Amino acid sequence: MPEEDLVDIKFRLYDGSDIGPFRYSSAATVDVLKQRIVSDWPKGKTVIPKAANELKLISSGKILENNKTVGQCKVPLGDIGGGVLIMHVVVQPSLAKTKAEKKIDDSPKNVICSCSIL
Repeated sequence: MPEEDLVDIKFRLYDGSDIGPFRYSSAATVDVLKQRIVSDWPKGKTVIPKAANELKLISSGKILENNKTVGQCKVPLGDIGGGVLIMHVVVQPSLAKTKAEKKIDDSPKNVICSCSIL
């Protein structure tokens, strides 16, 4: 595989720590990247993704789609060669899990209000 078809990517987590860098083919999909992140997730973090579909990858301010390739996602870096592309990782638990955890008792004496700022 030619050297220019490989991209070094580092994944920045919510707490500022990183996973990587790892070298990927420009033909690798975003879904492949997410699977690698889940398998290499650091131990001891308070937020832990259970599956790749709980992750969002952001690069250059855009949420990346699972079917896109690394080559389609990377921004031209101009004359900067050999740089490491940093993608931000957002963990977003599945909607079904979130709803199950936030069940509200229907009785009028118990009112629960929950607000989240993302």
